[in-house]
Amino acid sequence: MITGLHHVQIACPGGREDDLRAFYGAVLGLPEIPKPAILAARGGCWFRVGPQELHCGVEPDFRPARKAHPCLLVDDLETAASAVRAAGHQVTFDDSIPGVRRFHTVDPVGNRLEIQQV
Repeated sequence: MITGLHHVQIACPGGREDDLRAFYGAVLGLPEIPKPAILAARGGCWFRVGPQELHCGVEPDFRPARKAHPCLLVDDLETAASAVRAAGHQVTFDDSIPGVRRFHTVDPVGNRLEIQQV
């Protein structure tokens, strides 16, 4: 049966890969993974998230995900929030789950993203 999670894919518009690289790579520190040549021709970009991956895939009629979202784990929530703010993105802390430190933001193409401290 199921033994784990390999990757999560979020949608993005074509031509915005550099913005996504700047956010997920430079701001959040995720290393980019080269896509296989046959898939690279479709656009988008992939990132390593611990042992898992985050795939940003081009969707022709793209609409940002406002509710559905990946949740990335960090060891220092304040540092992550500062980096996100410094890059010009809004940070909204949420304490609705007792004992969980987290915030929400949006990536450069409008997809919702949760950042949670482990």
